[in-house]
Amino acid sequence: MGRSLTNSLFNLDLNGTYREALKQLGYEMENLVEKERDAALGNGGLGRLAACFLDSMASENLPAWGYGIRYQYGMFRQEVIEGFQHENPDYWLNFGNPWEIERPNIAYPIKFYGNVEILEVEGRQAYIWNSGEEVTAIAYDTPIPGWNTPNTINLRLWSAKPSREFDLESFNTGDYVQAILAKQRAETISAVLYPDDRTYQGKELRLKQQFFMVSATLQDIIRRYLVTHEDTFDDFPDKVALQLNDTHPTIGVPELMRLLMDEHGLGWTKAWDITTRVFSFTNHTVLPEALEKWPVDLVENVLPRHMQIIYDINWRFTQELRGIMGDDYDTIGRMSIIEEGDGMKNVRMAHLALIASHTVNGVAAIHSELIKTTIFKDFYQIMPEKFQNKTNGVTQRRWLAFCNPKLSDLITETLGTSAWIKELDLLSDLRLHCDDLAFQAKWAAVKRDNKLRLAELVKQKTGVDVNPNALFDIQVKRIHEYKRQLLNVMYIIHRYNALKAMTPAEREKQVARCVIIGGKAAPGYDMAKRIIKLISAVGDTVNADPEIGDKLQLVFLPDYNVSSAEIIVPGSELSQHISTAGTEASGTSNMKFAMNGCLIIGTMDGANVEIAEEIGQENMFIFGARADVVPGLRLEREFFNVPEEFYTIVDQIRNGYFGWSEFFAPVCDAVCGAQDFYLLANDFNDYIRAQEEVDENYLNQALWTKKSILSVAGSGKFSSDRTIRQYAEDIWDVKPAKRPMPTNPKPYGKPHKM
Repeated sequence: MGRSLTNSLFNLDLNGTYREALKQLGYEMENLVEKERDAALGNGGLGRLAACFLDSMASENLPAWGYGIRYQYGMFRQEVIEGFQHENPDYWLNFGNPWEIERPNIAYPIKFYGNVEILEVEGRQAYIWNSGEEVTAIAYDTPIPGWNTPNTINLRLWSAKPSREFDLESFNTGDYVQAILAKQRAETISAVLYPDDRTYQGKELRLKQQFFMVSATLQDIIRRYLVTHEDTFDDFPDKVALQLNDTHPTIGVPELMRLLMDEHGLGWTKAWDITTRVFSFTNHTVLPEALEKWPVDLVENVLPRHMQIIYDINWRFTQELRGIMGDDYDTIGRMSIIEEGDGMKNVRMAHLALIASHTVNGVAAIHSELIKTTIFKDFYQIMPEKFQNKTNGVTQRRWLAFCNPKLSDLITETLGTSAWIKELDLLSDLRLHCDDLAFQAKWAAVKRDNKLRLAELVKQKTGVDVNPNALFDIQVKRIHEYKRQLLNVMYIIHRYNALKAMTPAEREKQVARCVIIGGKAAPGYDMAKRIIKLISAVGDTVNADPEIGDKLQLVFLPDYNVSSAEIIVPGSELSQHISTAGTEASGTSNMKFAMNGCLIIGTMDGANVEIAEEIGQENMFIFGARADVVPGLRLEREFFNVPEEFYTIVDQIRNGYFGWSEFFAPVCDAVCGAQDFYLLANDFNDYIRAQEEVDENYLNQALWTKKSILSVAGSGKFSSDRTIRQYAEDIWDVKPAKRPMPTNPKPYGKPHKM
């Protein structure tokens, strides 16, 4: 979510008034803004996308709510000590959260464990879940104001509390630990985002978190519905649309079935009809290993009633499949919700979501096509009508108008209106000014100021003084092998070696580069942590080399979050989105960078494909194998004629040039031969070619600035307002419901400066 103060003030058109009021009280707005902590509700792609969607739903006047967990400590606060990532709790709630409203009267029981009894009640079977543990979900509401509208929607977050605050009986018998154990066990559920799930206990906690969120949410939705619909669910599908944002909330499918059948007395047929009409599913991956699965024995232990319902759903579905394809047990086995093999049974959550949802969508054009031919091929062949594409977007308010006020002012001045803040397609008129030298000079001056802000952030977080005259080359995102931060590091080593081989006179003619890499590695992701250490080690060597000076700098920026991004994105000149083609579902950071006039170097993967269509491939630096040939290249990788320099760099790392040779050995092994799953060797030479093109373009500043302007001008498609309109029209069937204005809205005008 990031910080709420500036976003809310701008959306409510109170920024100037508030700033003046603070000044009269003796405070500066900038100082106050820095005191607000980022809401630690997740800063990964899914969480940030959801935050953009909330802003757009409010601004589009849609009757919508967001639901989530009120994490006590968030994901983690990343510290990098001697190049190693350390995870620390993010104490963002220590001094309270002024934006939230606690609703102690809105509380729901959440059950775990226990057993299920089957009773005969009025001639029909009734299932009674006798839980072994129960916690209470308490609601906390955060208002989300829309832009230039009186509409404000709600983000309701759930906090886990014990059903009994204190076990006095245990305390009185001397069992002091047991007296507080239930409280600690309950509060653990909403303590930490993404607990390490390498252990059984970690998996169990993740499953409990997911169920806690969906159960509280569904109980709340049903309660709100029944306020105006007495005790009938006939209109429920016409009043409720539930979007599964990837597989994490899919346990909500059997939970809605349980609530409708066990708590409200509906039969299976009616409950299933309702369930399949309210749920729709957004898939966010093309990697089979990223599709969530839960061991059957874990689900049976934690949620025994839900495992029964999942078995029933699966039995009915497989019977339908037999009616369609006969006894094709191989295909039926691949499509089954229950995966069997190697002596283990797993629940395939993506299959459950697909079966229960009326619509399934990918998040970029290439991604939506890939899932039809890869991970969901069997499903697409029998239910093609379910599949759609909804290319992701970002809110241009936070990610351009508010975080880049000088560029926002220049755009408004040039276009003669600030209406682009709502209708981003209006940016296309900037194309009329891309060759205007006076406009280019103003544009370049804004970028220079933003680079100085970014240089200050780097100094503050790392102590490194970076060269503001250098090309600011940025890669900030979750650390993962498929995102190929390692390819970036290998190019930096290549560039370093080339600079070292030059004479001082030759070196002086080269474009100076300041490379900034940031992102968190999941606590249990060993390879990602090794890559962070390698980035730091290479940076230590390069930055300390007096021959190189500030011609090449490499900095790892710790604890990357939304507030950091709001400085990094406007100050960037080149942004790297270099995942192996066919592995990134969409990406949204590429949209933010392009929207702020930063040029992209990348593969034709995810939303890069559509960005190239909108802004022109000639205004990007595209390289690498295309998605359709990647599977074949993987099969042939063992026999690929690897560029000599690629192995020279691998040996340089392996032989300890940057220290820590034993620690980096697994990193080197991962890019050799058939182990090079993400095809770094295959794309290496073309990546160097694209980087050389970057240097050539940067030497021609008029050309670079023109491309920067055209990048912004082509960004209109990538507004989350457009994405949300498409969801509302094509999937949810939801119409805007604008609250009547208390007074006439202010006409579009020049936004206040920060």
